[in-house]
Amino acid sequence: MIGISEIDTYLERMIEMNEDNKRAADYDNQSTANSTPSSNSTPVTTYIYESRKSTNELRESYEKELGLNMDLMQPSMGGSKRSKRGGSSARTMLASFLIGAVVIGGLSYAADKNNLFTGAKPQSSGSNIVNGSAQQDSGLSTVSLNTSDDVASIYAAASPAVVKIENYGAAAQSSSILDDPTFGQFFGGGQSGRGGRQQEQQGGSTELELSGTGSGFFFDKTGYILTNEHVISGAKQVKVTVQGYDQPLVATVLGSSYDLDLAVLKVDNPDGKAFPSLKLGSSDETNIGEWVIAIGNPYGLDHTLTMGVLSAKERPITISDEKGEHQYEHLLQTDASINPGNSGGPLLNAKGEVIGINTAVNAEAQGMGFAIPTTTITNVLEKLKTNTL
Repeated sequence: MIGISEIDTYLERMIEMNEDNKRAADYDNQSTANSTPSSNSTPVTTYIYESRKSTNELRESYEKELGLNMDLMQPSMGGSKRSKRGGSSARTMLASFLIGAVVIGGLSYAADKNNLFTGAKPQSSGSNIVNGSAQQDSGLSTVSLNTSDDVASIYAAASPAVVKIENYGAAAQSSSILDDPTFGQFFGGGQSGRGGRQQEQQGGSTELELSGTGSGFFFDKTGYILTNEHVISGAKQVKVTVQGYDQPLVATVLGSSYDLDLAVLKVDNPDGKAFPSLKLGSSDETNIGEWVIAIGNPYGLDHTLTMGVLSAKERPITISDEKGEHQYEHLLQTDASINPGNSGGPLLNAKGEVIGINTAVNAEAQGMGFAIPTTTITNVLEKLKTNTL
């Protein structure tokens, strides 16, 4: 393939040859005119190169030919014409790709927005889950206990209904189940009764002495109190400390069940007013992982609040006492702190409703307490009130 530099050299050479031929022709013509032909001289044949085109015309002609050669060379050299076609093709492919990506992305977004593949109904945006009322179609359920203000309001409403229960027995009498070392598994050694009744020894009376304390709560405004059977077990006298009253009130044990560890007490208000009371909720409707609140009197510290979650349901535990091994069924398990003295107190849900009665704590574990569910309580409540169970 002829290069540009070679064509230029060739063109210059042709011009120089043309000039040389003209000079040679002029010289020969002049020599012929001045000389006299001789018969003895050898005939000379002279070739004269004469072009009808001038030097500038020859240059223009070769430059035109050079331009044609360059046009022929451009396709193989990746010249401008091919580059333009190639660039146009690349831009077309890029534009097609971008348009396809936009169309596919739009269709995917519409399908996801309208749940075309799952068949679920689209959910409107909002703060329902944050506020605790999960949308029904989402399959999610959350509790409404979100801030410390909610906990404080539940405590303020429920705390007046929680009472401290004192068990007074004969001075020479010791509680029948408290001296058994086998109870240490659930009672924290010799410092607690079944489910955490705190033992106390005070010698202030020659006839009766305080043998233990526990918790309870009003479930009826007329003065009915729920607690554990082991809190009032063996008591000669039961006294109840109610918030807002200077002196404890003497309570009557209406009925109790050793097998269920439940008891119902009754106190009369000296002022004839109604007592604050708590509503019994449904433990069946409470889900594992929901917030729960325990209120009681651990170690004699009145109206202590602890908080956790419902860890499990339908838990069975076995407790041994002087009567043998006793099996408890269907208990609620929580990691809300339950200590000696909490026994008999309420376990509340996020609505402030009672879902269980705190009854046992494993002293060898951390964050493992048990409560009797309200499903068990409501089935026998009327019989406990009438002592017909």
